[in-house]
Amino acid sequence: MILGWIVVLTLAGGALAWSGGRRASRWIALGTLALDLVLVGPLFLRRPATPAGRRWLAELVLPWMPRYGVGIHLAIDGLSLLLIVLTLVLGILAVVASWREITQRTGFFHFNLMAVLAGILGVFMALDLFLFYLFWELMLLPMALLIAIWGHERRTRAAIKFFLFTQAGGLVMLVSILGLAFVHHADTGVLTFDYPELVGTPMPAAVEMLLMLGFFLGFAVKLPAVPLHTWLPDAHTEAPTAGSVVLAGLLLKTGAYGLLRFALPIFPEASRAFAPVAMTLGTIGIVYGAVLAWAQTDLKRLVAYTSVSHLGFVLLGIYAAGTVAQEGAVVQMLAHGLSTGGLFILVGALQERLGTRSLDRMGGLWAMAPRMGVLGMMLALASLGLPAFGNFVGEILVLVGSYPRSPELTAVATAAMVLATAYSLRLVQRTFFGARAEPASVLQDLSARETAVLVAAALGLICLGLYPQPVLDTAEPALGALRTVFGQVARR
Repeated sequence: MILGWIVVLTLAGGALAWSGGRRASRWIALGTLALDLVLVGPLFLRRPATPAGRRWLAELVLPWMPRYGVGIHLAIDGLSLLLIVLTLVLGILAVVASWREITQRTGFFHFNLMAVLAGILGVFMALDLFLFYLFWELMLLPMALLIAIWGHERRTRAAIKFFLFTQAGGLVMLVSILGLAFVHHADTGVLTFDYPELVGTPMPAAVEMLLMLGFFLGFAVKLPAVPLHTWLPDAHTEAPTAGSVVLAGLLLKTGAYGLLRFALPIFPEASRAFAPVAMTLGTIGIVYGAVLAWAQTDLKRLVAYTSVSHLGFVLLGIYAAGTVAQEGAVVQMLAHGLSTGGLFILVGALQERLGTRSLDRMGGLWAMAPRMGVLGMMLALASLGLPAFGNFVGEILVLVGSYPRSPELTAVATAAMVLATAYSLRLVQRTFFGARAEPASVLQDLSARETAVLVAAALGLICLGLYPQPVLDTAEPALGALRTVFGQVARR
């Protein structure tokens, strides 16, 4: 029942925060997420699931609508456990980062934030595909409201664009979910949406490819993969700081998780055939995102395009389908969440103080705000993939694991890391060094609250970079189980 309580508590905490006052709503949201983290903690002490046994760390199975093959099936393995912890940690950082930024409709803001987080948690737990789709859609409207109500100048347009793209991708995925259930029913006479039952469903190659493409499109929009990424820069730029943290750090990871959990194991032959295309799209995203990031003068838009580049490594690693590459993709997901989330919090602090996000109006801030400069440089160096940070470990593992599958794409992706160095160092130089384009003014350095948030993100990246083995040990049994299913089904 612990899995059900995690989702219920998050939703209940959001509802309670809505009914509380301005100060109370913040503390209620923060306390609820901390309690969720306490509930999840003991799961790390359990023996990881093994590829052979497919044993879950925790599982909840309840009847819901058995007549239609729909049930409440929640489960956690090492992969989902890591992403759930990332969700709760970044959720806490998002609440703390928005402490002073959000002054209007504070209760409703935290209700929507907690609803998004509940949807993300549900996505990482749900094994019934009907329930998974409900959680998938639960993330959509509250996130759009966060952008539309508390966003910046062009927030309405960005919210509508985000809603249309993600809703269209979700509807395509829903059609594929229904198609998969009907194909399974035609073969077995049993109507079900339960993932363990649907894995291994025999189907013609053309049908498998069509259904797989439906899943891929739904997940690729959220990832986001080029050319389905165009909603992301606007949404990131116009969202409030907490919204940008959740978007970049968490929502994008639901797309990658869906590919690992559902698309590859359920449609193994189609995924094998499609892998070269997916790996090519990932490599294009790495280069394209880096080039566009270099060209930006809006600091928040620059960070947004880095997500396109970094998640390209994740897509490349997932479809390389080897142990090293997929472990690297998981590490990259975690590291990207911390580094990009931290950078968005930094940009929010700068915008609050300077009233601008333009690099052309910055410069020389290090002397006035040394704590901000040090932490900003650490996060930027992590983003470029400097050794000793988690991003380096994730990218190197992806490149090493992808080389046997495609040396050419791996070479292109490796060369693109030079572009990451260029845009990251440009961010640091234009923001903290050089001469200001405007008369100098006093800039307040990071407060104790903001410093604690960014230090937490930086320490997480350093721990992940210097000692990633606990993360690898936690993820590998789950990834091994998925690869075992992938290989066994593909040989049938």
